[in-house]
Amino acid sequence: MDLHGFLQRNRQGLADTEGLGQTLSAMVAAGLDQLPLPGGGQTLLRFSLLAQVAGHNLSLCKLFEGHTDALAIMADLNSAAPPAGSTWGMWAAEPPTARVQVRREGSQYLLHGRKAWCSGAGVVSHGLLTAWDAQERQQLVAVPMDQPGVTVTAEGWNAVGMGACASVDVTFENAVALAVGAPGDYLQRPGFWHGGVGIAACWYGAAQRLAEALREHCDQREEPHALAHLGAVDMALYAAATVLRTAARQIDDQPQANAQLLARRARAVIEAAANQVIHHTGRALGAGPYCKDEHFARLMADLPVYLRQSHAERDLAALGKKVAIQSGGTWQL
Repeated sequence: MDLHGFLQRNRQGLADTEGLGQTLSAMVAAGLDQLPLPGGGQTLLRFSLLAQVAGHNLSLCKLFEGHTDALAIMADLNSAAPPAGSTWGMWAAEPPTARVQVRREGSQYLLHGRKAWCSGAGVVSHGLLTAWDAQERQQLVAVPMDQPGVTVTAEGWNAVGMGACASVDVTFENAVALAVGAPGDYLQRPGFWHGGVGIAACWYGAAQRLAEALREHCDQREEPHALAHLGAVDMALYAAATVLRTAARQIDDQPQANAQLLARRARAVIEAAANQVIHHTGRALGAGPYCKDEHFARLMADLPVYLRQSHAERDLAALGKKVAIQSGGTWQL
């Protein structure tokens, strides 16, 4: 079954978390989660498939991207193959008020603490998350969610946009986990930054779908102001698409290289493009599609929230710091 066909047949049941979980399970059962791994020669195809899901429904994409990222991480770190039919959340946020500790007892790893921003925690079978050992080292662990030591709370998520993905807090009390890789491996592997570009591909996919609504509008009637907005949208998306294609090619050409600068640049360009699409499409089309087109309205509500996986000026400052130490001629053709 092809992804496009599946999405066309599954337009309903995406307004609540339970429906999203069922759809994700159906995608796994159909093998649609087996995306090309980053750096394996088909990274652009991976980005394109993520973008397709994003243009369909961003809350579904949030769960799908997390699941497929978890699969890529486990493959990258030579972890055991996940159980057949399992669905995964990938939770690595580290706010100061929510922290998970891991300790080893015999052959088992036990978790204790609270994890925030756990998208889809109530509907996935497993979580892949960061925790901290007694030496204050970050350790990636895999956790079956259906066990007594795991509690999916209703806390930490009151969102309107992206509300269905339910990125709630999860608490752990002596929950049994499996270590994935060695301490520090999660952030040190090149694939960490590849995944960051994958998230930007999701932003791009939603922006692309919003832009199509404007393009279709301009195809039906010639309005100078709307055409000007479409020109601005085309400029932004053409640049973003070029950046994504270039990033995919570089990741495939040098899969073991440090991709931090590449990823930070790509994310910055695509975030800016998505914001331009939101701005110009809304001004060109007016209130109509916000109020009468459910798909358009949902993307417009969800995308600004999804974009906040970027840390705005903090990310730009980190990019500037990387650029400042580059040799002269960084921007020469």
